Amino acid sequence: MEGKARFIFPVLITAVIVFIVSGVVTFANIGLRPDFVERWMKAFLTGWPVAIVVAYFAIPVVRRATQVLVRLIDGPSPSA
Repeated sequence: MEGKARFIFPVLITAVIVFIVSGVVTFANIGLRPDFVERWMKAFLTGWPVAIVVAYFAIPVVRRATQVLVRLIDGPSPSA
């Protein structure tokens, strides 16, 4: 990814992931109480900025690790 996309993508993907995960974990911890949505949104708004920062640092590392693992799985490339 290049340009603006490399800055926008982590923000959007972390929003989706943290929204879903915070909802599931909040439900698992407190059940469907009257204040469920309020607690869910608090968890989401707390976790999302953390996830964005982590994503900016982790994405390049994970990209490189993925390339290494794919090379290991594929084995040596045939000589031309």
